[in-house]
Amino acid sequence: MATEAHIYLDESGDTGWSFELPYQRGGSSRYLVITACVLVPSQFGKPERLVRSLYKHHGWNPAGEVKWPRMAPAARTAFAISASKLSKANAGISLEAIVVDKRRVGTHIRRDSNKLYNYLVKRLLLAEMARHDRVLFRPDERAIPSSSSSSLHDYLQTELWFGVGARTRLETRPIDSRHSSNLQFVDMVSGVVHAHFEFGETRNWALLEPHVRLEKLNFE
Repeated sequence: MATEAHIYLDESGDTGWSFELPYQRGGSSRYLVITACVLVPSQFGKPERLVRSLYKHHGWNPAGEVKWPRMAPAARTAFAISASKLSKANAGISLEAIVVDKRRVGTHIRRDSNKLYNYLVKRLLLAEMARHDRVLFRPDERAIPSSSSSSLHDYLQTELWFGVGARTRLETRPIDSRHSSNLQFVDMVSGVVHAHFEFGETRNWALLEPHVRLEKLNFE
């Protein structure tokens, strides 16, 4: 039987390399987190409903987008609890994340952040993509490097067909997270992961950690 998956992708942190000053005070993030939510078609609307419920409960403007850094601590914890329950109750929803300590990335790699980004996405998602006949891949167009969109698609499709021998048909369409509650869900998951590594905020991560397949990538 042919299988299909929808994959939404977002990131937290940045791809800068300035570590002399603190993050958000003139310096770059120390960690880059890339997060994905894999949905089989029957689960497609469930993260959307969770996000809409948060907007309603907290009185947020549904025409806008509330990003993780702007969420109050109580709203962050409410999301972590709800996302944990959702993942536990639905096997067709998979949360994937990869985190890299950018300070350990070699200078030769820093010269082209697009290649690093593409490699991290491949490492995060290739095995999952290969499990399906068709993958609808929806990265946040504001997160993915502008010069990396088409190269990322070609890179992943090539690796699927020739690298691992999968027959997966990949359909990549970057979208604006302002118009996708599923992407906003991924943004919030990514915020939980990044806040844990970047700022040591462990409470929300402790709630969500059992439901996230996380890889910590350490460059030597």
